[in-house]
Amino acid sequence: MSKPFVFEKPLGMRDTLPLLYETKKKIRNKIERVIQSWGYQFIQTPTLEYYDTVGSASSTLEQQLFKLLDQQGKTLVLRPDMTAPIARVAGSSLKEVTYPLRLAYDTQLFRAQQREGGRPAEYEQIGVELIGDGTGSADAEVISLMVSIFKETGLKDFQVAIGHVGFINSLFVDIVGNQERADILRRYLYERNYVGFKQHVKSLQLSSIDKRRLLSLLELRGGKDAIAKAYEVFGESDRDGTIEQLAALWDVLESYGVTDHVKIDFTLVRHINYYTGIVFEAYGSNLGYALSGGGRYDQLLEKFNRPAQATGFGIRLDHLIEALGMTEEEPEITCVIFSPERRSEAIDLAAKKRREGERVVLQDLTGIGDLDAVTERFSEVVYCIGKAGKGVTS
Repeated sequence: MSKPFVFEKPLGMRDTLPLLYETKKKIRNKIERVIQSWGYQFIQTPTLEYYDTVGSASSTLEQQLFKLLDQQGKTLVLRPDMTAPIARVAGSSLKEVTYPLRLAYDTQLFRAQQREGGRPAEYEQIGVELIGDGTGSADAEVISLMVSIFKETGLKDFQVAIGHVGFINSLFVDIVGNQERADILRRYLYERNYVGFKQHVKSLQLSSIDKRRLLSLLELRGGKDAIAKAYEVFGESDRDGTIEQLAALWDVLESYGVTDHVKIDFTLVRHINYYTGIVFEAYGSNLGYALSGGGRYDQLLEKFNRPAQATGFGIRLDHLIEALGMTEEEPEITCVIFSPERRSEAIDLAAKKRREGERVVLQDLTGIGDLDAVTERFSEVVYCIGKAGKGVTS
């Protein structure tokens, strides 16, 4: 195996340079203020978790996990998501705290990428988990909070698609007969390959009625009209009341005043298999992929010995910044350049400006090779040079 080049980074790892760092910080601070204003409390969990607990519960594909061994030979993983670690905390450190819990996080996640993938293997995600509330009000709360975050950050053109895992699962199994065949149909929807979905349905050995029912699924996207049409086509076979849940959710979202940014999508399928009910994803107009997503997971907490119904979402910070179309702006920084004999004066001047809220670089003149090149980087330059009391300050 060849040795990496000196400037080479591991596959999928990226550097965050100063201007992008400043942009992320600005958006991150806005998001955290909104989340805290809704009463959620931030926590941190370890970067490393045991594979047998959090790793296996995360539902991340095996080949996407970063694994290593500790000194005792136990398999560890770099956390691939935050829902499972927070479930672990809810069942251990917070086991005495009464439900519901409203927890939030801002952290780096790690998922190994295939060499041809071109996606980051480490990325920042900000999100919330509402644990211990199984009502539609909880689903509406986290969706409305997510919409509130987008508005606060300045995102205007976005849409939240809402579906139901139970509706898709029961419909497909009822029509095609088993989970394996249902998974093939689910895969087409997950990839948004609607042409492939149609062709596959037409090739199945089904009655013309069942084929029409499956194909009509692709038309069930929109507002209340999509719900009404779902009642019309699938109402009698919806034994679990999933359509009714979506209708009730829509009513609560109307109370929050966010339905202008919401659509019902009965074809929505998410890749994480611990979801059990309402699921949702958000899209910006100039993105070809989701900038956030989430949903209800009512069985995951059982794995950590504290059963509870729960829902939540995660926002990809890099995707949100891309959706915002933000340009990375140079920060306002003043540079105080001094000669050695006027060091004390320059230090006092820099301290005064910092107390006034300015960013200040204090630079010894003798440490500069190209004065013109250095000064171009700053919004203001102040010189303290020459003999003490006789120099130039400008």
